[in-house]
This record gives sequence, C-alpha cells and structure tokens, in this order.
Amino acid sequence: MNDDKWTLITPEIFLTALGETLQMLGVALALGSVLGIAIGTVLALTRPGGVLPNRPVNLILGIVVNLIRSLPFIILLVAILPFTRLLVGTSIGVWAAIVPLTVMIAPYIGRLVENSLLEVPQGVIEAARAMGASPFQIFWRFLLPEARSSLILALTIASVGLVDATAMAGTVGAGGIGDLALSYGYQRYDGFAMVITCVTLIILVQGIQMLGTGVARRYRRR
Repeated sequence: MNDDKWTLITPEIFLTALGETLQMLGVALALGSVLGIAIGTVLALTRPGGVLPNRPVNLILGIVVNLIRSLPFIILLVAILPFTRLLVGTSIGVWAAIVPLTVMIAPYIGRLVENSLLEVPQGVIEAARAMGASPFQIFWRFLLPEARSSLILALTIASVGLVDATAMAGTVGAGGIGDLALSYGYQRYDGFAMVITCVTLIILVQGIQMLGTGVARRYRRR
C-alpha cells in the first residue's frame, strides 16, 4: 500500500462496486422472485389436501428445491459454472454471478412463499369453495390477499440473504462490495476498505429490512 495514501479506495471505485452489488441484487431478486413465487405456489397448491393436490409433482419439485438449498452458495456457484457459461458466455463478472444467485434464491423464496400460503386459515379456502370459486380464483382472490403481508416479509428475508450472497460472489470475480473487501481490504491491507464495506452492507441490509417491515405492516392493517 502506498504510504502517501491512507486508502486506495476512490469514490469512483466505491460507486462502481456499489453499482455492481445493486445490479446483482436487483436482477437476481427480480428473476428469483418470479421463479420462487411460481415454485412456492405449485408446492402449496399440489400438497396433499391442497387446492390442486398432485403428489408426484409436489414430491419431485420438493426434492429439487431441497437439493439446491442443500448446497452452500459458494459450492453452487462453482458447480454450475458450465451452465453459467452457456447462458452468459463467461464465468466472471456481474452477469455471471446473477445466474447462480438466481438459482440459489429462487428455491429459497419458493419455500418461504409456500409457508406463507400455508399460513392462510383453512376456513378461508373452504369458504371460497362453498362460494363456487375455481382453483385459480381461490389462489388469486383468497390465498394471495390473505398471505400478502407474509409474502412481503418473506421477500424481505430473501433480499437480506441475497445481499450476503452478492458479497460472497464478489470473492470469485463477480465484482461488487465483496470484491472491494477482498481486493483492497484483505489483499492490500486497506483498513478503510473493510470499514466502508461493512458499513455499506449494514446500511443496505437495515434499509431493506425497514422497508419490507414497514410495507408489510401497512398491508396487515388493511
């Protein structure tokens, strides 16, 4: 480290890293939410006693979800490198990290969504059936509104976990805040880089948690 400087981090370097982290977080969360909500909905609807019980579909999908969730993110990231290269043409960089991030977060969101839907009282479903509602109407007009607050909290929890994963992805060439901590804070012994990394992640996580909790509370009151 250059003795004439107390840190090698410049505003441009920090803003670039922050932008990469936000890009990974935003894209992976959007894609993962779409896939996760679909996974969780199918799991909840096809379970025994569900709106559309289908044991084979529920069993196979549940096994796939559990297999993916069993792998630590760093191992999953390496294990699907061929798939990542096939999709984006490279194994390093932001877009290469988005693939394993999405694969990791989608089953996680799926389980959270499943649990949220299963929290809806069975009496609501029975009342919907008594009114002649179709399976789609039961899901769209009864399950989703009843589970809305819980679903928001579930996505909030997933977002916080995804922040952690984006930092980990930075250690294998994905860029972002994690790469900043490794390249400058650890390898170049830049204490300021470690401090700014920790502070940024804390602010990001706290902001997500406060926003998600506030929105969920608002919908709960309605």
